[in-house]
Amino acid sequence: MNDTTNLHDLMQQLGRDAVAAQRVLAVAAAEQRNRALLAMATALRLREAVVLEANARDMDAATAAGLNAAGLDRLRLDAARLAGIARGLEEIAALPDPVGTVIADWTRPNGLHIQRVRVPLGVIGIIYESRPNVTADAGALCLKSANASILRGGSESQHSSAAIHACLVEGLRAAGLPESCIQLVPTTDRAAVGEMLAGLAGSIDVIVPRGGKSLIARVQQEARVPVIGHLEGICHVYVDRAANLEMARAIVLNAKLRRTGVCGAAETLLVDAAAERTHLAPLVRDLLGAGCEVRGDAATRAVDPRVVAATEDDWHTEYLDAIIAVKLVAGVDGAIGHIARYGSDHTESIVTDDAATAERFLARVDSAIVLHNASTQFADGGEFGMGAEIGISTDRFHARGPVGVEQLTSYKYVVRGSGQVRP
Repeated sequence: MNDTTNLHDLMQQLGRDAVAAQRVLAVAAAEQRNRALLAMATALRLREAVVLEANARDMDAATAAGLNAAGLDRLRLDAARLAGIARGLEEIAALPDPVGTVIADWTRPNGLHIQRVRVPLGVIGIIYESRPNVTADAGALCLKSANASILRGGSESQHSSAAIHACLVEGLRAAGLPESCIQLVPTTDRAAVGEMLAGLAGSIDVIVPRGGKSLIARVQQEARVPVIGHLEGICHVYVDRAANLEMARAIVLNAKLRRTGVCGAAETLLVDAAAERTHLAPLVRDLLGAGCEVRGDAATRAVDPRVVAATEDDWHTEYLDAIIAVKLVAGVDGAIGHIARYGSDHTESIVTDDAATAERFLARVDSAIVLHNASTQFADGGEFGMGAEIGISTDRFHARGPVGVEQLTSYKYVVRGSGQVRP
């Protein structure tokens, strides 16, 4: 669709339909929304062959276009991943309903009874790139929290997203909810993103971007509506002098290499200078032996000739690939200082058996997620028990960390009186 007028009209209609659908969702019973989610999971399982065939088309096109290994991994679906998406829908259905939850409740001396109650945000626009699972995760989380959603996936995942979206629509239909509760923008024209960022004439209440640095930067620069998101995930693992070496080796390998293309993958390894003789070489050689490129400071380069000299840019880089930057630091305070200077406020981990050192790190590192003796790859809403996530937020207002159903709500005050007037 290249006609600008037609695209504008199309997007405006999506916005109007979403607003109308959200009014229905706002009063729909939790049981009805849950019934839709379970029907979606069933449809995904029944349509497995159709979804995987659509994904194969996307994978072939992306491979021919030269998409890198990390991008292909994010795009790829198989039976196991698709089953995981279906399970995620069921887990979201099983979560407590956030809508209508009373957060606080008190009575004033004059008899006014005041409640702070969770309510949906409204219409949420989600803009994402090559992860087709986001179609299901985002649509389901919005539905569970009684928000309507407008999804704009990347062109590289268009067939996969459309096939998954068809299953979501089937679930909505089965539960008697409007199909426009979850809409997928039916064009790959990049101008559609601009229309969403402009707010669709007030129809969109918040934008959630999920993708690479250029997408997030564009959204944060151009959006005329509130944004929940993060620019990049420069995540660190700090191995302290009191770290159990075998634990550290397992955590570092997992944090970097379990899946290199996720935003919770470790990009920098910091090692306590006091542990140089005992910990640095085993950690570096493990990474090299696993096929990871290591870019290090002088001490790290002395461990193995395969280590590449790190530049200043490496400490700022989110590789999303089998590459890691390694540096010796002056204890936990050196690690905290490095993270404050180079980090992106996403996820950081400390490996140590010293409880006081761990607590110092956890208290002073101001990132959305901080971990002790655990891999940064746990930066995930599903792993937090949220069923799934719409993304990881590094914002300092509204939502921070994994954005699940509770984070997709706001609140209002409900005040009940018995004839009170203000003197």
